Amino acid sequence: MMKFEHLLTETRHPDTARIDQLSTREMLEVINAADRSVADAVHAELDRIAQAVDGIAERMEKGGRLFYSGAGTSGRLGVLDASECPPTFNVDPSLVVGLIAGGDYALRHSIEGAEDDAEQGAEDLKGAGFKAGDTLVGIAASGRTPYVLGGMAYANHLGALTVGLSCVPGSEVERRAKIAITPAVGPEVITGSTRLRAGTATKLVLNMLSTGAMIRVGMVYGNLMVNVQPNNLKLKDRATRIIAAATGLDEEQAGALLTQAGSVRVAIVMQKLGITRELAMQRLEAGQGRLRLVLGEGPDQP
Repeated sequence: MMKFEHLLTETRHPDTARIDQLSTREMLEVINAADRSVADAVHAELDRIAQAVDGIAERMEKGGRLFYSGAGTSGRLGVLDASECPPTFNVDPSLVVGLIAGGDYALRHSIEGAEDDAEQGAEDLKGAGFKAGDTLVGIAASGRTPYVLGGMAYANHLGALTVGLSCVPGSEVERRAKIAITPAVGPEVITGSTRLRAGTATKLVLNMLSTGAMIRVGMVYGNLMVNVQPNNLKLKDRATRIIAAATGLDEEQAGALLTQAGSVRVAIVMQKLGITRELAMQRLEAGQGRLRLVLGEGPDQP
């Protein structure tokens, strides 16, 4: 049996041993001080994160998908990141898939024993149609969750890219991954509560993986969310401002162009190249939606 007390995420934080005796303000100062080191722990992993982003993007360009697998907090964070990709980048919901031990019910409830089922980790991937050309990010703060390890074993067997995201250096997740990302945030302010510092580090890394991959495959123009779908008042306003920023039009002109074009990217191409909606759509299809390519701009141009 593994001695869990030896895991870095299970050790006691020396600065929080009396946290229950502090005033509320002092308690929050201690928590905030501990949180400030999380970004540094993630920064130390940037080379591995960059490797993973490039690997994910390369596979996406060939039709591959991105899968997250985790249990508890780790699983919920993976599902959250996956669920945000369609509204942010207008991608198919099947492109980024979040799997959590115990299924969707586990998003709101604790499912006892679900994380210890390695076989189910593989079965859930099979059920979702995971293939050799896909990427699996196995997320486990402790680095030893059987559900995650089972999924990684299956993905490795297929020859897929496996990324291990944990907060314990030298863990089993790290050893089984082709690319290991291990922000070592250290002990939690409440011993073993990995929804805290480990959870924050996990969220930061997942932000980078999905956003970085989407940037690499052309879903972003500059820092503009050009794939946004204007299907409510807030998003229509955002889409109008994006067109104005990209083309130099005022917002009234940009709004009229959006109505005519039907999408942000089509509007930008129409205005910048001075062409019709139909021709703009053809150019975008030929250029796989990459605005820089369609507009004849290099990667270093504004």
